[in-house]
Amino acid sequence: MSILRIASLACLALMLGACQSLFQPNMRAPLEVQRDASEQIKPGCTVADCPLVNVDTVHFPDEPILDSLVEKSLLKLTRTSPDAPLPVSLKAYEAQFLREAQSHNSSYLQAKVREQHDGLVIVELSSYLDTGDAHGTPGRELITYSRQQHKALTLQDMLVPGQEEAFWQKAQLAHKSWMISSKVDQDAEFVKMWPFQKTPNIALTYGGVILKYAVTTIAPYSMGHIELKIPYPQLNGIIKQELFPGRG
Repeated sequence: MSILRIASLACLALMLGACQSLFQPNMRAPLEVQRDASEQIKPGCTVADCPLVNVDTVHFPDEPILDSLVEKSLLKLTRTSPDAPLPVSLKAYEAQFLREAQSHNSSYLQAKVREQHDGLVIVELSSYLDTGDAHGTPGRELITYSRQQHKALTLQDMLVPGQEEAFWQKAQLAHKSWMISSKVDQDAEFVKMWPFQKTPNIALTYGGVILKYAVTTIAPYSMGHIELKIPYPQLNGIIKQELFPGRG
């Protein structure tokens, strides 16, 4: 093969690589995020404590699957029972809530991007429903969305096959560390009443794997949403290597 032909092939390869990079999303660049915030008060209400719905969410123009997933996840947080029907949209929920709500009732929904790294978008969702009881009902959810796979990652997507038990053992160690740092480990009654439990809310943040707990799951209501953190070095051979920060 002549030197000229080799040079031509090399140039062609470089051109193809450049074209490929043009048509693939740059995972190092953060995904565009648009904030959408509004507050609606019950129409015609003139009293001091009118029912209201406050929605503070985000949209992803370049990732419609994630956009739809965020709205659906927020709608799930509006449920007052596990089998309650899901509203068709946030607008429909707002209208229904304001139509049925009494004075002092309010509903707050929020979605925010917690961070982006390595082609992952970590979204944290929050809710707070006040129906006039002694205290409101708060909710939380975490989404780890893969831009490469165009889906939210489940724990099974994150784990090396066969490593689920090992993962939860590491989570229990993180729970023990939290109890020590919170100074509740010496309280025998607390330890008995609030044992470790699993959670579906798991996120691959840049600084470690985060586990988020609903209130009254592993601690009393007054302690809020407990967050446990497992450093990545503890998860070698448990979490897939390509999901470690900087290795994707």
